[in-house]
Amino acid sequence: MEFTLLGSVLVALFALYAGLWLMGRRDPTFCVRDVWDLALAGAISGLIVGRVVAMVKGGVNPITHPGDFILVRAGVDTVGASVGALAAVAFLQRDRLPGLLDQLAPAALFGLGGWHAGCLVRSTCLGAPSDLPWTWSVEGSSITRHPVEIYAALAFGLAGWFVFRWRNKPWLAVSLGLSLAGLIRLAVFPIQPSLSSAVVWWYLSAAVVGLIAASYTARPLSEWRNW
Repeated sequence: MEFTLLGSVLVALFALYAGLWLMGRRDPTFCVRDVWDLALAGAISGLIVGRVVAMVKGGVNPITHPGDFILVRAGVDTVGASVGALAAVAFLQRDRLPGLLDQLAPAALFGLGGWHAGCLVRSTCLGAPSDLPWTWSVEGSSITRHPVEIYAALAFGLAGWFVFRWRNKPWLAVSLGLSLAGLIRLAVFPIQPSLSSAVVWWYLSAAVVGLIAASYTARPLSEWRNW
């Protein structure tokens, strides 16, 4: 049993808050505390749901083995975590959800970047073999590999900054965030052999749905008809 996953969580929370702080510096009207509280509630809820789903998928009963919830072996189910986080945010802010989602979208991308950067704590950054100059090898091996999790961390950070610039148009930031998250995961999938091919459909769906929503938000259907 090991606690390194908790280190990844701390890195993700640090990246989330750092992203919010930067957004607050760029936009004085942006309330960092409110969004931070909501993002933290969503992140914690998502981790709980995702961990329970991972335990159930692994054949572990979370009721009879509560210790395995904290003493992490199998990690967190990403789909379960996403659903849990979105459900918590939707419930807590059901009266003003649309505008708030656009504020949360860049913060969520920064947090995802931090989660991937947490691979440095867990020593799980590497993917497929490569001879490129920036690749490295695990201890005791001469085979160099892509630091695929670092690629994803940097991409999510850039995506968060890009989405932040579109936060003032309703639904556009969250649509772009969904699409970019799916595209980033699709981009790193070929060099991350540990991923199951089943998740590709989730990433592809997110990319397509987000892109369609962003296109419609940026240019309503009535304008497309007259184009």
